[in-house]
Amino acid sequence: MKKLILIFVTAGLLVSNLYAEGQECKTKGPHIWGCVKEVKLNLNDEEFIITRSGAAKITPLYESTNRGRVQPIILADGIETIGEIELIKYLQEMQNDDSIVLVDTRKPGWHARLTLPGAINMPYTDFDDLENTESNLEDLDVVKKEDGTYDFTDAKTILVFCNGYWCGQTPGMVLESKYALTKIGYPVEKIKYYRGGMQAWTSLGLTVVGDEAK
Repeated sequence: MKKLILIFVTAGLLVSNLYAEGQECKTKGPHIWGCVKEVKLNLNDEEFIITRSGAAKITPLYESTNRGRVQPIILADGIETIGEIELIKYLQEMQNDDSIVLVDTRKPGWHARLTLPGAINMPYTDFDDLENTESNLEDLDVVKKEDGTYDFTDAKTILVFCNGYWCGQTPGMVLESKYALTKIGYPVEKIKYYRGGMQAWTSLGLTVVGDEAK
């Protein structure tokens, strides 16, 4: 009971601190969280400033809701589902921690058109081919052992996303492809699922990059 009470108190303090931070804002919105209006990042040797545009409208790329099937909040036991604030916090950590990587699981064409700042592309279709899978695993610091199994000791923590709540490309890479991450033993605690993806990110007017970025 004491442990349960402590959890509720801790959660309450976190919420109240965030709320209190918002009460002190002297600038008008839109804010990202609290009074924060921008987050400066250096990712993959590129400079980014994440802001929210008050005049932004959801891009036509993601305005349709009649697509795919709704994906579950929890892809699999042990995989953490995160939102925008958590993702940005991870991006801040990425600046000084190369064991974390932001992965766009969509096909290259989608990635080139519009993606999140700092994202690299690992198409979910790669994970139906062993050679491509192992090339990606090498980039994630997974070592193939002599017996053909994989050593995930130093595997990177990956933040994975695709087009939105209905998009099956990230679930494909993580669960369904022939060599899906969970099928080959990738540690679930090192997989973070940004379920909202591009649809949620752009609906909030957050900074994007790519050929169609405005």
